[in-house]
This record gives sequence, structure tokens and C-alpha cells, in this order.
Amino acid sequence: MSDRHQSASTGAVRLGRRGLLKCMSWAGAGVVWSLGGGVPRMLGPLGTAAAQAASTELTFVQISDSHIGFHLPPNPDPAATLGEAIAKIKAMPQPPAFLVHTGDISHLSKAEQWDQAVEVIKGAGEQVYYIPGEHDVADAGNGAAYLQRFGKDTQGRGWYSFDVGGVHFIALINVFDFQPGFKSAGLAKIGDEQLEWLEKDVAGRSASTPIVVLAHLPLWTIYEPWGWGTADAGRALAYLQRFASVTVLNGHIHQVIQKVEGNVTFHTANSTAFPQPRPGSAPAPGPIKEIPAGMLGKYLGVRTIGFRSGAAAPALTDSVLLG
Repeated sequence: MSDRHQSASTGAVRLGRRGLLKCMSWAGAGVVWSLGGGVPRMLGPLGTAAAQAASTELTFVQISDSHIGFHLPPNPDPAATLGEAIAKIKAMPQPPAFLVHTGDISHLSKAEQWDQAVEVIKGAGEQVYYIPGEHDVADAGNGAAYLQRFGKDTQGRGWYSFDVGGVHFIALINVFDFQPGFKSAGLAKIGDEQLEWLEKDVAGRSASTPIVVLAHLPLWTIYEPWGWGTADAGRALAYLQRFASVTVLNGHIHQVIQKVEGNVTFHTANSTAFPQPRPGSAPAPGPIKEIPAGMLGKYLGVRTIGFRSGAAAPALTDSVLLG
């Protein structure tokens, strides 16, 4: 993590196939979120949502899975598509308060890949809050390089929280010791130390405080054979159960899927690098290579989130790079 202000019952939630299909949306690579009245809601695609965002009290943007260093089909130059995403953000009529990057900044945990990503993202001219994806902790030191680069003022293995505009943000780390893409991999874990920190972090906060949770892997089980879930997410969500508004923003699966469970809304995000197949629709997760020429931008994007006074939930807008 860099350039930020410093202010932490098991069992993953499961979704049936019918519910999964209802929740799934290939809305695009960018979404605008608005937070108003303590609850997040989706505004719509980045371009059309910009005018709505202009009237919100707090607007920020989520980008995810830039995978700088990837060089195969369908995207041999993810730095270029990341640049397109940043250009869309920079063109917003009202600049967002900040950006969040929900992991897989790099593809191979290389310093030069992080350097390139940070340099491109700096073009937005806004503060950025980072968390790692599993591709960012793949070095020989099991994430030591990431923590040295982005972990200043964080707790444990990189988790942290901060407050902006009356909203409490919690950055959870669920990518260590995770082996993606294999049936024997199991699900990601948050871990006891981080969960104990989370319990203490929210203990003294009013139940009316809007909560936004950032994590790389989903906090509900989308598709267990691919490891698309977090085994001990249920315990984390139990600590947040008393809050009226909880919004969870994830990356990792490179597509937009949404779910509502009580007071919690879950939203996965598109990548700025490449799409992945829908859960269970391919032998394994990984880049979808067969993208028609010139159409990659239809599957990539950013998300805008805005909080507005009096609204029942924050407004979210997913926008694709092409369209």
C-alpha cells in the first residue's frame, strides 16, 4: 500500500447456480460507486454515471487486476489498457476522491512491473489505496517484496483501515498461501490474526457507520473448484453484521458478479487486462484468449462508487473501456 491515510463464526456464504446466474453481469470494466446515507449503490457505466456522481458527497473509483507484465493473448500490452482506464477516470467531470486497486497490480511480483503500474495509475492524479492479489505475493519471499513496496503503515501482512467522509474502509488480505486454478487448492483464508484485528477495528464504531471492505478474492463462495471464495469469510462478516450498510469490493475473477446477503452487498470487478470465463464454463480459470479483434475493451473496465445523502445505498457504476 502507498499514498494513503492510516486511521482491522467461519463458513463462506454459498450461492446456488440459479442465484449465481441472476447475480452475474458482464457490465464492463468500469463501475462508479456512490455512497450516500450510509449505503453504497451503483450509478452505472463510467461515462453515463459521471453526471450523477457530480452530485454525490463522496465518489471513488475501483480498478483491479491490471496484471502488468502479462504478455499473451488476448492482451500483450496490459499497460496500454490500464492507461485507457486511467484516461476514462481522468476525464470524469468531477474527479474522484481517490482510487482503490483491489489486487494483481503485477503479473509476476516484479519491481519493474509495479513501477510501470504505479506510473500509469499516477496519471489519474489521485491518491491510491492498494491491496495485493496472489500475483503480487508470488516472489520467493512469499510477499515480502510487495510488503516492502506497498506495506508501509499496514498491520500484519498488509491489512489496514482508513476513514474518508464518514465511511470506514477496511482492506483485508486473503491471498497468502493461495494456489489458484486447481481443484485441490481449496479456498483462500483471511486467518486468525487478521480476523482478531478486524474484530477490534470495528468494535467501537457506531452501527450507522457505512463500511466498505476491500479484498482481492471474493468473500462469498462463487465457485469452489476454482478457489473462487474465502473459507473463513463468514467470521469476518459476522463482525460486520450489526452495521446497517456493508459493501464488499473484490477483484480476482475478472468479471462483474453481484450478490446481496442481508445488510451486505458483494461486488466483484472487471479487470483492466483480460476477462476470465464464467464460473464452471471452462476446464480452468484463466485468460479468455478468443476475443474478436478490436473488441477486448468490451470486457475490461473500471467501477465508480458514490455516496449520496439520503440514498438507501451507495451508487455503483461499471464502465467498459470500449462502448
